[in-house]
Amino acid sequence: MARDEWDPRNLPDLSGRSYLVTGATRGLGYFSCEQLAGAGAHVFLTGRNPNRLVTAKAAVKRTHPDASVETLLLDTSNLGSVRAAAATVRARGRLHGLLMNAGIVHPPKTRELAGGHEKVFATNVLGHFALAGELLKPLASARGRMVWVGSMSTSIWTHVPTDPELREGYTPWRAYVQSKAATTALALEADRRLRAHSVPVESLVAHPGYSTSGRTRGIRGVNEPTRLTRFVDNLQAPFTQSKDEGAWALVRALVDPLAEGGSMYGPALVARGVPRSATPARRTRDSALGADLWRACETGTHVRWPFERVRRTAS
Repeated sequence: MARDEWDPRNLPDLSGRSYLVTGATRGLGYFSCEQLAGAGAHVFLTGRNPNRLVTAKAAVKRTHPDASVETLLLDTSNLGSVRAAAATVRARGRLHGLLMNAGIVHPPKTRELAGGHEKVFATNVLGHFALAGELLKPLASARGRMVWVGSMSTSIWTHVPTDPELREGYTPWRAYVQSKAATTALALEADRRLRAHSVPVESLVAHPGYSTSGRTRGIRGVNEPTRLTRFVDNLQAPFTQSKDEGAWALVRALVDPLAEGGSMYGPALVARGVPRSATPARRTRDSALGADLWRACETGTHVRWPFERVRRTAS
C-alpha cells in the first residue's frame, strides 16, 4: 500500500487484532474506536465513567452491530486505576495497539492536583507513560504499536519545560500545550529506547488538527453540541473538521502497515484534511528534552519500562 493511497474511509481488515483506546467515551477517542471496530478489530473502549462507557459501547454497536467491543474503567489521572486496567488487559494476552488519547483539553483556571501531581500533566502525560510501560509485554508479544496524541499547538510552543508540573507560572494554556509537547517528546524518546533495546514495539505520535464537536454528527450521549456550538463551529468551517475526521490521523498512525516508529501523522492541511506524514515541532525532537521528561515520568509514576525483560521474552 503506497503512502499516498491511504483511504481513512476504507481501512485494512483488522480482524483478529486488538486495540486499547483511552478516553474513548467521547470525541476523538470514541470515533477512533468506531473506526477500528468497523474494520473488524476487538476494541478495549476505556473511560473513567461507567455510565458513559455503556452509552459509548451502545453507540458503536448501533453503527456496527457485529463490533467486538469491551469496556474497561480507566482514569489516566489515577495510577491505581492505570495499574488495574493494565492487569486486566495483560490477562487477555497480546495487544496490537495502544492509542493514548485521553486528556484534559480545557484545563482548570488555577493549578489543581491529581494524586499529588499537577492535574493536566498527570492526566495527559504521567498516566499514559505508566500505562504504556505496564502494557509493554502484550504489545511486544503482538509486535504492536503505541500512539501518543500530540497537538498542532506545539508548533508555536517555545517554552522549555524545566518545570513540567508548573509549580510556578501556571496558566491553562501553558498547562495544555506543555503537556502535548511532552507527549510528543516522549513518543520520540520511547521510539529511541525501544530501538536501542531491540523491543519489537513501535512508538508514533499523531495529532487531530482542529476538530470540533459542532461539526461532528450528533450521537446520543457521545456528541450532543448545542445549537450555538454548531453555529459557531460552522463559522470556522474553512479551517476545522469533525471529530471523526480528526480521528483519521490517530487511526492511521495506529494501523497503517507502512507507518514507522518515530514518525508523526496529522491532517494534510495541518488543521484539517486526510491524514499524512507530519513533522514534530523542532523542540520536541530534542533528545535531551526527551530524556529529561522520561526521568521526570519515571520519578512521578515509579514505573520503569521493562525493556530487557520484554526483549528476552519476545526474542
